[in-house]
This record gives sequence, C-alpha cells and structure tokens, in this order.
Amino acid sequence: MTNGCIRLTGERSAGSRQCPALFLSATSSGQGKTTLTAALARHHRRAGRRVRVFKVGPDFLDPMILAHASGAEVEPLDLWMVGEACCQRLLHEAAAEADLILVEGAMGLFDGNPSGADLAERFGLPVAVLIDARGMGQTFGALALGLACYRPGLRLAGVIANRVGSERHKEMIRAGLSENIPLLGALPRFDDAALPSRHLGLVQAEEIADLDHRLDAASCRLADTALADLPPAVSFAPLSPESPPPLTPRLAGQRIAVARDAAFSFLYAANLRLLQSLGAELMFFSPLHDPGVAADAIYLPGGYPELHLERLAANRSMHASLRAHIEAGKPLYAECGGMLSLLETLTDKQGHGAQLSGLLPGHGRLQPRLAGLGMQSLATPAGELRGHSFHHSTMDSSLIPSTYGIRQRDGGRGEPVYRHGSLTASYLHLYFPSAPDAAAAFFQA
Repeated sequence: MTNGCIRLTGERSAGSRQCPALFLSATSSGQGKTTLTAALARHHRRAGRRVRVFKVGPDFLDPMILAHASGAEVEPLDLWMVGEACCQRLLHEAAAEADLILVEGAMGLFDGNPSGADLAERFGLPVAVLIDARGMGQTFGALALGLACYRPGLRLAGVIANRVGSERHKEMIRAGLSENIPLLGALPRFDDAALPSRHLGLVQAEEIADLDHRLDAASCRLADTALADLPPAVSFAPLSPESPPPLTPRLAGQRIAVARDAAFSFLYAANLRLLQSLGAELMFFSPLHDPGVAADAIYLPGGYPELHLERLAANRSMHASLRAHIEAGKPLYAECGGMLSLLETLTDKQGHGAQLSGLLPGHGRLQPRLAGLGMQSLATPAGELRGHSFHHSTMDSSLIPSTYGIRQRDGGRGEPVYRHGSLTASYLHLYFPSAPDAAAAFFQA
C-alpha cells in the first residue's frame, strides 16, 4: 500500500512556497459551498489572478463546476484516499503557479474521519465557514462561536452569512457575533446563480447552458465583501527528499481506451495521468455515439448511464465490439455506472428499463434513495487501493463476487467486486495513485 505521493516525474521539489489560500466550509451539505467557491474563483479570475481550486474528498461533479469557474483542473484533497504526502505535494505545486488557492470542503467542517478541519489544520489553511442565516438573528453568533471554539488549533478566518434577507437582517447577525469572529460577507439568496442538481449531486458543467451567466452573477455578489480581497498567504512545504522513486512503466506498449461522454464522465484526472506514467497510451471513445472500440484494454468509468438508456441500448455495434474485446481475453475495467452499462438490463427511477450488452450477468435498478455511500479500500496482491462508493442503484447478479471492498469507517465488508472472464467490475470508484501496481493490474492481460 503506497497511499502517498507518487512522483510522476523526476523533478526535485523546491523549498517552501507562499501563496494566499482559503478553506471554504459550511455547517452541513447543501449550504451553497460550491456556488460560493465557484463565485470566488470566478471573481478573482476576472481580476486577472491565477486561481487553483481543490475539493476535499471524493467528488466528480463539484470539480467540473469549479474547473469551469477557475479555468484550471480541480483535484481532490483527502488525507485518507489521496494521502497526506500527495496532498502536500499538490498544494506545494499549486503555490508555485497560483495567485490564490481555494479549497472547498465536504459536508460540514468537522464531518468525516478525516474531516475537512483535519486537512485545514494540517496545512495551516485559514477557514471561512458558510452559515445559512435564514430564520436566524443573534443565534447566528452562537453557532459561529461554537464553530470557532470547537477546535482551538483551527485557524478561523471568519464566517459568511448566506441567504440574508435584508440590511436589517445583516445587522442582527453582526450584532450577535463575538468581536473576534469576522463577518466576511452577508450574501442574499443566489436564485439567479443557483446550480441545478439531480440524484448524484450537481448537474454536470457541460449540461448547464447558462453556467457562465450564473457564475458571473454569483461573483458580482462578492464585490463588496471581504472575500473580494486576497486572504493571508500560507506557507506550503515541499515533500521530503525521501519521497518515492519514479514509477516503473508496467503498462508500456499498452493502448487503453477510456470511455468519456455525457454518460461516462466520473474520472479522476490523476487516474489518467498515472496510467500514462505507467507507460500506457490513452485514447477516448464514446459508448453512446461510437460504433465500436479497439484497444489493448478498456476503462469504463462511472457516470449517468441511466439518463441515456435508449441510446446505450440502441448502440448494438458497440455491444458487439465490447463482447469481442472480452472474448479475445483483453482486460475491461468498469466502475459503478460503467458496470451498470454492462448488465443485461437497467431500469431508471421512473421504471423505464432497457436491454443492454449483457456482458455482465445481472440487472440494475435505480432507487429513490441513496443505496451506497462511504470511503472504502480494496486489498489486492499488488497493494491496497483506496476510493469510495456513492450510488443510487442496486444490482442483482448470479455471479459470486471475487472479493469485497473494505469500509473505512469500521473495517466491515464493502462493495462486491466481480470478475467475469477478463472483465473486472464494481461500484467502487478507485483512486489509482493510492496503489499504482494494483491499478496497473486491472489493465494487464
């Protein structure tokens, strides 16, 4: 198990680097963290600053919005899944190229193990907490004081009142705040800038036709707040000289086809970079639109196959191409939505079903509620991969799982992993740099 920073090139790290940085959190999920972080990134980008944004924990949808707002790739930071050393490297590298680093938290500030607060404290990031002020006056101050005192070692930059109804409401909030807790902003409802969502989270950035308008509208709300100014600089240290050596090119000469379209888009950029650093040549294809695919190995990531059932079902030539790939003994690795697309049938939340490729025996059905959630690891002979599970579907299969994931929270049995010929499939979304050799094994015959 590596669970640390994988050196993808041979360069040496420079010394500590200074860069203004801010960790944006909230009291819970659904408070508007992503809208605020995207608006802040857009504001500073419009001011001519280079902005790098990171997202705490496993997430595919929020980073799409944040990348669009900032104009730069957004990577996950997580002390468990990504590893402390790799988080340190990513922040140190970002500090060398950016005028501002923003980190969006997950859920509430202290939720999870490790939590966003753990990461902010580890790297000395000042924390701004977004609090929904609807129906609240001076009690806002009590909540802010509790957040400030809960962990004395945390560096609280201030609080942000969200969904403030009026100037009078703002003054009530300010009056209830302790004098040592800054009010960084009092924001109205962002009705014209709200980001649409569906069952797995936010709608994908490329599906929001007026996304730029929404981001610009949200960024304008920040112009008269303290958030419009750069936060204090943070010192980001380099990795120690004892960091791991460069990777062995275990996939040299391998051509890996990666599915990427509206139905399959849940991809960590770090996963793709790792495969290339292992020597693989990557090509991209669309199971929705392309008639077939030819490669040494195939990677079917997660996404929204349930929203494209008719087109997936109708592309019979792609089904035949995937079947020929499997019959030739070539590896196919499928995660979550990628796995669902290989079943015999898949039924959406409205009860509409479709006959799919049937490369994996079984039937999937979308559920009205979340069916799987949490961080998990996968033990393999080549190392322990780390990742997460997050899905609204259930799956019935006659196959006996070859192994199971391991839940991070209690060590219990997690998601089943299926092996069917040269096909490997699971609900798990894995972070390949956590165990490069184990990741390479998925794509080797």
